Order: sequence, then C-alpha cells, then structure tokens
Amino acid sequence: MEPRRLGSQGLTVSRMGLGCMGMSDAYGPADEAESIATIHRALELGINLFDTSDAYGPFTNEQLIGKAIRGRRGEVRVATKFGFVGGTDGKGGGKIDGRPEHVREACDGSLKRLGVDYIDLYYQHRVDPTVPIEDTVGAMAELVEQGKVRYLGMCEAAPATLRRAHAVHPITALQTEYSLWSRDPEDELIPTVRELGIGYVAYSPLGRGFLTGQLRRFEDLPPDDWRRHRPRFQGDNFRKNLELVDRVKEIAATKQVTPAQLALAWLMAQEGVVPIPGTKRLKNLEENVAALEISLTPDDLKRIDEAAPKGAASGERYEDMSGVNG
Repeated sequence: MEPRRLGSQGLTVSRMGLGCMGMSDAYGPADEAESIATIHRALELGINLFDTSDAYGPFTNEQLIGKAIRGRRGEVRVATKFGFVGGTDGKGGGKIDGRPEHVREACDGSLKRLGVDYIDLYYQHRVDPTVPIEDTVGAMAELVEQGKVRYLGMCEAAPATLRRAHAVHPITALQTEYSLWSRDPEDELIPTVRELGIGYVAYSPLGRGFLTGQLRRFEDLPPDDWRRHRPRFQGDNFRKNLELVDRVKEIAATKQVTPAQLALAWLMAQEGVVPIPGTKRLKNLEENVAALEISLTPDDLKRIDEAAPKGAASGERYEDMSGVNG
C-alpha cells in the first residue's frame, strides 16, 4: 500500500489506517477471533496504522490490539489516546482528565496493555478545559524525551488550541471526524493543520456506518448500539440523512463501486488526509481497502461535492458537543 507522510515530523503510515474501537466498544457485540483475524488481514493488505484508546472498553481494546500485534511490532504504527476516564460514553463518569500526572499514568498503563516499549502516536483524546494545554502537552513532550512515545497528536482540538499545543512540542497529527456528512473541518481546521505542517487523521470516515447505505431504519441498529443515542441516527434526522446517502449511492453506481468505497476515495483525494475506517469484520475491511484503487476525476469530485455539500447532514454529531473543538 502506498505510504503517506503524516505531517512534517517524519511519521510515515499507510494511506489508510484501521480504527479498532468497534472491536471492543460502542457498536454492539464483536467476536475477538474475527477482530484479530481482521487486524492480521489488514497487515497483509499493507495497513500499518492501528488506532485505539485506553477509553475503548475501557482498556480492553488496547489489550486486544496488543494480543493481535504480538511478535509483529516492527510492522505496525500504534496510535492510542488518553484523556477520557471511564470510557467515551459516560461509563464511570466519562470525565476528561488532562492533568500532567494523569498523562504519565495513562501512558504507562497503555504501554503495559499493548505490550510495547513505545507508542508511535499518542493523542490527547479530548481537550481538558480545566488544564492549560501547555501543561498537558508539556507532560506529553516528557514522554517523547523518555522514549515512551515517538510522536504527539491531538483529537477534536480547535485551531487556537492546536497552535498553542504545537508551540510547546510539534504536533504530528490532528484527529477529528471528517467525512461526506461531517465537512466542518474544511472551514478552519484543515487550513490550520496545513499551515503548521500537521497531518490529518479522519475518524468515522463512513459516518459511523451511515454512508455505507446498509442502514435503512433506526431498528437496524442493535439494541446496545452506541449510535442509537446520536442525534443523526434519530427521528427526522435519520430520514433526511438517508436522502444524502442515496445521492452518494447514485454516484457510486455510475462508478461501479459501493457508497462506502466512494466516500473513502473522496477522503483520500483530499490533501494530507489519512482515513481510519473502523470495522471488526473481514468483509468490510476488504471492501474498504478496495477503495484505494478508485480514481476520481475532477468531474467526479464536483458531483460528490454537490451531492454531499458542507452542512448537508441533519443533526449534531453528538448529543453534547461541549467536549469537541476545545
């Protein structure tokens, strides 16, 4: 798989990564054996960027990744995160903690669960509004000096916060949601990271599965699925967002590809963007990787922009948006 330089600090990763959260959290039941088989197949296909967090599970996703990559450390770029205490969805309180002492403690815990000597890319999962970003990133920089971490990242940070963080220690990557139904980063975030030489990692590049076209009714979601509580999957928003997906499906049909493949190809056509579609199934992984072979013409890109313009999605990304763009 063609490599892509992530930012200007020297980290090179595969053009597409693998989001691993759903193997342990949020999207209904998962099978550990298939999840590990999916990670191994991703390696065979040339994917080397694997994205996790101590909050996924909590903790169990890092343990799963550690088990899957045992004996293959040289092949992978491990990206994990700290900051959510008790999980990402309110488990144990869902508190955000950016204190320097927590940064150090969280890193040691992740290293142990992953079974590695260092973390390739270490993100602050969310900005803690009660702790100066300079203090948090200062503690993260110490981890780099100690050899526990190679590169630093931020998630869902606002441009001003990102600049302040980057002034303390070079930030290699910003990770936020970015897809055909979440194009807000194009306003300020993407221009900022390009100016600063920071790479861009797009999570939920398939709109949490909505852009695959496989979800047609709210009832299609498993009873314990995290998406049931997200505004875009509820009520009238669901119906309006189906209209957006159907427009994407029409264009995908003319290219003889799936809506998911078209959405990923569109993202990879954006300068400096590395998508990390998440899946726990081999079938979906194979479909996603096939998007690398799709070539989009300027006319294709124009049609896609018209079908899914910025702001077209109905509903907020989260029911509480106070924790993002901090």
